[in-house]
Amino acid sequence: MSKYPSIKGVCADARRAIHFAEPVSGKRETVAMPGSVGAVAVTESGRRLMCVLQDGFYFVHPDTKEVDRIGEPVLHTGQMRFNDAKCDPAGRLVAGTLSLFDGKLSLSKGEGEASLYRLDPDGRVVILLEGITLSNGMGWSPDGGTMYYIDTPTMRVDAFDYDVARGVLGNRRPAIRIPDGEGIPDGMTVDADGMVWVAHWGGARITRWNPETGSQLAAVPIPAAHTTSLCFGGPSYRELYVTTARTGMKVEQLEQQLYSGGVFRVEPGVAGLPPSRFDDRLLP
Repeated sequence: MSKYPSIKGVCADARRAIHFAEPVSGKRETVAMPGSVGAVAVTESGRRLMCVLQDGFYFVHPDTKEVDRIGEPVLHTGQMRFNDAKCDPAGRLVAGTLSLFDGKLSLSKGEGEASLYRLDPDGRVVILLEGITLSNGMGWSPDGGTMYYIDTPTMRVDAFDYDVARGVLGNRRPAIRIPDGEGIPDGMTVDADGMVWVAHWGGARITRWNPETGSQLAAVPIPAAHTTSLCFGGPSYRELYVTTARTGMKVEQLEQQLYSGGVFRVEPGVAGLPPSRFDDRLLP
């Protein structure tokens, strides 16, 4: 399997904040949030961001730093929080949850208690899938007809038939199985060739897979054990931006992995797809 050597760190991490970074100019800005941030998406209007915080969905205005809740909180207990999220090809937001115990994530508890939700452009929230343990990465095939999804403890990437017109899932089946010893699957993205990229928590790598055959096509080492997610950006979407975490690491581990918690830029040799935007035109 090939490995790509071009990796550069671009920024560092902090809790309960959104970081803005312009790789070309080096400009950076940090905006504090009122809760844990699961994911951020761009919007059709371009004047605000869609943000998934611990209990639900919010608009964030980068210029004024204002944070506006969309509707009522979806989660009403501190034992659950939202995690990863992404927009589907029709401008809806799909977001999943995970269970917390004493404020911390546990892979050994909370089995089947999480869910996958869909936020429609009119503000309606729909449960797409139940019985999840730790909702993580998701992405769509270039034609939008297949959704890929990671429930981390399964050690798989599953594929669903996806009805773009209605935002409905069907025909769930395993597409990719993560081998033992390579960490556990976290975030993911899909490139323009329809191949799936996976971030490996505890595996210090990202990998590229053919979802039709389940075969691993490439692996890129990342100098941080807890690789969390990745997305395409840059000119013609030919750069991968990879996030990592330092959560739960001991002092001696951090001394050995100085870049843990950083964001890295990888030149993978393939192009990605432009990100889908949340259609915010119906919401104030």
